[in-house]
Amino acid sequence: MTAEPRPPEPELAYAGVILPRSVADALLAHARAEAPNEACGLIAGDARRGVGAAYHPARNALASPYRFDVHPEDLVRILGEIEGAGGDLVAIVHSHPRSPAVPSAVDRREARYPVMQLVVSLRGDVPELRAWWIDGGDSREVPVRVEDDRPV
Repeated sequence: MTAEPRPPEPELAYAGVILPRSVADALLAHARAEAPNEACGLIAGDARRGVGAAYHPARNALASPYRFDVHPEDLVRILGEIEGAGGDLVAIVHSHPRSPAVPSAVDRREARYPVMQLVVSLRGDVPELRAWWIDGGDSREVPVRVEDDRPV
């Protein structure tokens, strides 16, 4: 007896990320509040579909304008909150106060989690938000779509 071929697994969220406007606004406000240092935080939601539902700001343990590291206490607390709510970690967010929304060599080297990285640039008059999939030091851009919040 031969097994029926299984349908392909749906592609994971690495094709892009969708954020409600309220989530995008919250992460931009956090990035502005932490300037001139890099801000950082986590997006919770549905990783398989690439949909963010909530932004969880975190402390930058390095308190640096050039690098970030999510404070370990914040990381444990936030991941516990996400898991407790039945959600997924969709993306890690950090800001670049004076450079483009492109992962730096350090960002690529230090990426430890298999999730998207959202980078917010504050260098221009209008903030720029871009998403990246980083794997083994290589990065590829994935689309970010900000949508109006849906009524509950």
